[in-house]
Amino acid sequence: MCQNKTYFFAYNLLITFVYNSELYKLIIANHFCISSVLKVFVLYVQLPIQWLYIYYASIYLTHFFLFLAFSVLISSSQNLNLSSNTMAALGNRGTVTEASGFKPEEDAQKLHNAMKGAGTNEATIIEILAHRTIAQRQKIKEAFKQSVGKDLLDCLKSELTGNFEKVVVGLMMSAPVYDAYELRNAIKGAGTEEACLIDILASRSNAEKKEIIATYKKEHGKSLEDDVCGDTSGMFQRVLVSLLAAGRDESTKVDEAQAVQDAKDIYEAGEARWGTDEVKFLTVLSVRNRNHLLRVFQEYQKISGRDIEDSIKREMSGCLEDVFLAIVKCMKNKPAFFAERLYKSMKGLGTTDSVLIRIMVARAEIDMLDIKAEFLKMYGKTLHSFIKGDTSGDYRKILLELCGGEK
Repeated sequence: MCQNKTYFFAYNLLITFVYNSELYKLIIANHFCISSVLKVFVLYVQLPIQWLYIYYASIYLTHFFLFLAFSVLISSSQNLNLSSNTMAALGNRGTVTEASGFKPEEDAQKLHNAMKGAGTNEATIIEILAHRTIAQRQKIKEAFKQSVGKDLLDCLKSELTGNFEKVVVGLMMSAPVYDAYELRNAIKGAGTEEACLIDILASRSNAEKKEIIATYKKEHGKSLEDDVCGDTSGMFQRVLVSLLAAGRDESTKVDEAQAVQDAKDIYEAGEARWGTDEVKFLTVLSVRNRNHLLRVFQEYQKISGRDIEDSIKREMSGCLEDVFLAIVKCMKNKPAFFAERLYKSMKGLGTTDSVLIRIMVARAEIDMLDIKAEFLKMYGKTLHSFIKGDTSGDYRKILLELCGGEK
């Protein structure tokens, strides 16, 4: 009897710590109360002790089924192919969040007042647009059209210039429209901004890429894959086309035997031979799920004695090296990948504004808090301080608002 009570107490204590929720605390409290009443009846009313044992058994079964239910829910949530935008909304890892007491009609009127007449009140534009979510900005856009009879984006373009305009224009677009817009700008005209193609295609989920492809076709009347193929070549082109296929396994399963084989295949395709079989790298890096690839990277380290990133740098060069490194870094730690991209856009003389703007606009509502934390960890300085030192004017002001403060 004493042993049973000890087990029961330890078990419930463990459950209380593991599931630290008000509902679970209430369940545990009720169990203890009922158990105490039953003990009184057993000791003083001569109720058969079997009743107490039956009650203990029911407790164990209750916790078992609750634990099973929690496990199923957790497993299901991990296997859902949610876009990073959806995950951001659930996890609230962005610096831009929904404004409370939001009134699109009032915001639309304020923006109209900020642009009418001589001059423009940039402070009002920053105050409103940098502190509203994408969904809220779309509602402001609709309210502006209804009340003013003009397109808000067209009005902003006519009033603003330079990098400040580019940030504001980006903020007024939905995520897939902005990505499609950036990709189009990277491809059209003389030359190609390969960094833009890599940043977007290596970091977006299957669902996001499919949405980008559909949006690109709708907005620009062309196939994104055809445009990419028309502006790139060789193995770099093949990697981009593979990423555009949006066929990555997004489950959480790890096939241990396959992970070992994948690591061997990559090693034998690179470090273990003269020349490099890039197709082997492509086959593994563009198809396997994140958990599986993390296991592959561990096995590769054991086999080769090198980090996979070091081997890619040794075996490849140019855009092909950049895209494979981007894939690996996004699999390892996506916020750290973007933190590095931001750092490189600002370090040294000059600023690569296209990269800085693209990341600040695209990630402000998704994982900017994590990017800031990784930036500080990696470089010992805040992202806020870097932006402040590398930009100026209204361009600096709006970027700092998107950054979300010094810390």
